[in-house]
Amino acid sequence: MTTPVVVLDRYDDVTAALADPALVPVPAEPGPPGGVAWLRATVARFSAGGTHTGRRALVEADLARLDPARLRLAAAAGFEADARLRAVRVLAQALGLAEPEAVARAVAVVAGAYFADRPEDREADAAMAWLLPRMLPDAAEPSPEHAANRIGLLVQACDATGRLVDHARRAAAQGAPPAGLLAETLRQDPPVRAMRRQAVRATTVGAVAIPAGAEVVLETAVAAAGCPGAPTLAFGAAPRVCPGREHALALASGILHGASEVPASDASDRTGGAPVGAADAAAPSAAPVGAADAVAPAADAPATDGRDPAEVVTAMVGHVLALAAGWTDWDGRPLTADGRTYTPHKAIRRVTDHLIDHLAELEARLAGEATRPDHWHASAVTTPADLAPFTAADLDEARSRLTRLGRVWAVRLAALTPAQLDRSPGTGWTFRQLAFHVAESAYYADAVGDLTRQDKVGS
Repeated sequence: MTTPVVVLDRYDDVTAALADPALVPVPAEPGPPGGVAWLRATVARFSAGGTHTGRRALVEADLARLDPARLRLAAAAGFEADARLRAVRVLAQALGLAEPEAVARAVAVVAGAYFADRPEDREADAAMAWLLPRMLPDAAEPSPEHAANRIGLLVQACDATGRLVDHARRAAAQGAPPAGLLAETLRQDPPVRAMRRQAVRATTVGAVAIPAGAEVVLETAVAAAGCPGAPTLAFGAAPRVCPGREHALALASGILHGASEVPASDASDRTGGAPVGAADAAAPSAAPVGAADAVAPAADAPATDGRDPAEVVTAMVGHVLALAAGWTDWDGRPLTADGRTYTPHKAIRRVTDHLIDHLAELEARLAGEATRPDHWHASAVTTPADLAPFTAADLDEARSRLTRLGRVWAVRLAALTPAQLDRSPGTGWTFRQLAFHVAESAYYADAVGDLTRQDKVGS
């Protein structure tokens, strides 16, 4: 007997179908434990009812540990050309998994079979066998179900987030402006264009009667395109909105725009999520560039006060160099701040890069040119050079370098009119806000700290 197929492509019908308990995801056929078929039958995506609730809670618990702003910074610092590998590697690293690059490669293999109706793939099953014991390194008694749903989370990042970036890059290559690139891609060319449901009992959606056992195809892309102004359906709809929507947008923004370029219109997924570019409470926040207006949303913008912005920048440089004066006695052991590794050389590198990055942004905007995404590896990497001894000669070099950079900033800011400072050309934060943001670079030096005082306290 042929299974009836019902296609829904009106926005109201699609959202109603997604909320209808009679319409559930098409269940996955189980398979041998540990393989891709078993994975599909064990994850939240293909589950319904109480089973789905419990499995979704596992995914939500993992996501709750991850700060989208930090994910964006880590994605921006990545070097992989393949967006799928970069997204998975960043997530794996944030989850504390060993060998994140190898995890990303294995997940990409699994993803190739995961979305097939008949996921029979020996290579993917072998990748699963390698991944499973590595998913919960800190668990005394690892839960196979938890491990499966963590792999499912990584697979979703590999497939949907990777394709979102690819589609956005394609739109940009065809001339789409940076402002709103992700939002428009989600509406015009989303990574997921349709969803499938199965009717466990007869139901009615709008004016459409759906018999029990029917397969229901939800044309989410068509529905969203036909209802301009409504929230995107790329992440589903209540009560099964994708729990990782903020994290996916953060990863995509970091890969597309770099750590300092997050268009404000891409800062929210328009389903009620928090802004992707929310300021990091510990590390310096990243300035949005490419917003539709010259001033970024107040929630994301750095606080300013009555101080001269030029003095704010030079004072930061003075603070950094005052701390650096005690780093020549560094014992060679890296220091940790907010889960990141820092050394004297790395702190100087990050302060320098931050000053250069936003100076380039400021000059481009004054010249009427488009800003360019940065590709710093930032704090995500600690290079062999970062681990080198910090000598008196290194201190002299840092003084010359940072003093001159600080002076360049001071001269440039002093030459700006009040209108240029507070109603700055181009898109992104005002130049006054940029100056106060750059002053947050003191964070990197503070992460290393006053080593002279430490020595005296410990003596």
